[in-house]
Amino acid sequence: MAEEERKIDTTSKVAWKGEVSDAIFTVPNVISFARLLLIPLFFILLVNRQTVPAAALYAIAASTDWVDGFIARRTNSVSKLGRILDPAADRLLMIFSVIGLAIVGSLPIWITALVLARDVVMLFGYFIMLRRYEVRVDVILAGKIATALLYIGFFFLIINAPQVPGLGLVDLDWLPGFGTQSASLGIWFVYLGVVLGIFTTAHYAIIGLLACHQVEVEKARSS
Repeated sequence: MAEEERKIDTTSKVAWKGEVSDAIFTVPNVISFARLLLIPLFFILLVNRQTVPAAALYAIAASTDWVDGFIARRTNSVSKLGRILDPAADRLLMIFSVIGLAIVGSLPIWITALVLARDVVMLFGYFIMLRRYEVRVDVILAGKIATALLYIGFFFLIINAPQVPGLGLVDLDWLPGFGTQSASLGIWFVYLGVVLGIFTTAHYAIIGLLACHQVEVEKARSS
């Protein structure tokens, strides 16, 4: 049986009601669960430098990032389990990607730390808001673009191609692409994704705090 779940409109900041089912075996949930299963397999292949199969699994997992949510909305099969599986799969794929790339030496430590911190905060923040306040903040277009840029960049870093000449600006090992040595084209996608991700994370934090405050106000008024 479907039940009501509170949602925050990130444009108007007004709460509205939407139906979320208790269904478990839905097509979107199966896709999300399959993506979760692919993550450890991809990670093991990556750290063992099995580049081609790792890149193939990563491409499959990353390309299904939007599929489950799209199908759920188009077929009106949004479920409570899907609300958990989808973001969990997205964040875990991102987390294991940066860890694996750092282990094989393809990603600077500072980018790894930055992306990990962002995704851990977003993952726990999402579940806290959903569980304690029963609200969620929709992903904005800029957030989707930031994730897509990182996914594309990570894929190029996994295959370490194509190589592009460095800019020759600064010769620092922790800024690949800015020195004289060539670097994978993927690092530039990663730089763009990280910068855009910082701004979108700030947006989500502000909207999330406002959403939680609104719920507290509504509770105080009804008590």
